[in-house]
Amino acid sequence: MPIINRRILSDWLHVCHNGGARIGHTIKPDILFEPTDEVNLAMALQPYFEQVGSGPDLVLLHGWGVHGGIFESLYPALSQHFRITNIDLPGFGRSPMPNDDYTIEMMAQQLLKVIPEKAHYLGWSMGGLLATYLACHHPERVNKLITVGSNPHFLVRDDWPYAMQPKVMENFVTLLEEDYETTLIRFLVIQTLGSETQKQDVQKLKETVFVHGRPAKKALRGGLNVLKQVDLRQQVGELSHSILRIYGRLDSLVPVKAADKISALMPNSDQLIFRKASHAPFLSHQSKFCDAVISFLEQINE
Repeated sequence: MPIINRRILSDWLHVCHNGGARIGHTIKPDILFEPTDEVNLAMALQPYFEQVGSGPDLVLLHGWGVHGGIFESLYPALSQHFRITNIDLPGFGRSPMPNDDYTIEMMAQQLLKVIPEKAHYLGWSMGGLLATYLACHHPERVNKLITVGSNPHFLVRDDWPYAMQPKVMENFVTLLEEDYETTLIRFLVIQTLGSETQKQDVQKLKETVFVHGRPAKKALRGGLNVLKQVDLRQQVGELSHSILRIYGRLDSLVPVKAADKISALMPNSDQLIFRKASHAPFLSHQSKFCDAVISFLEQINE
């Protein structure tokens, strides 16, 4: 039986779900996939991930609408201290779209197939929500936890005003489905507010985030539903992990006023606010961000 190249099959599955080829990838028509090769097929259906560096395991989980390539600029600094596992969430980047309902539990189960047995976690935005979910439901798999621009509940409620309005979330996914590239570029511009090299940062990100094509529409809509429906506020107070929460003061998606509310839910966690950053301080303040991550993860717990 032939060996199935996981990346090629992953790209082929992406074409099936999205009706077109990925940007920057060519699918060879003479590649044959035998359904009897169950082992290789199962591997290809797992989330795509990259590993780089050496040391304690650190898993990176990206946010909604993009893929793991958003973190590539962090590799040089972090890979000197950790073995990084950078994962494309289901339906994003190079990861195939499962047939299951798109829920946070489905995402967690997909990740559990490929993540190290135990690792530190750094999750941005929706990735932070997912990392927190893993810490709550699979605490033995999580060492230390870092969330960036994240919220235990992303949707505004009467008792939770510092979050996103439902209409904003719906409008954003509609715009992404209609004009993915233009909308995402605008989103990236917002994320790099405060950076002294904003134009260069946005250009570099444009070259990175579009290289694997568009995410599956099911992943966009399903990820939006995850952000709307998941509420971990009652669970996060029970976490015993060492936790660092990072925010940008200029963030319009997770307002900085939410930080104090979340502190009340998680009194044993640490908090760091980048005063001149927006939703993605790892982009606009990369060096200081990496220093903070390394310092926190290498700190010996008393």
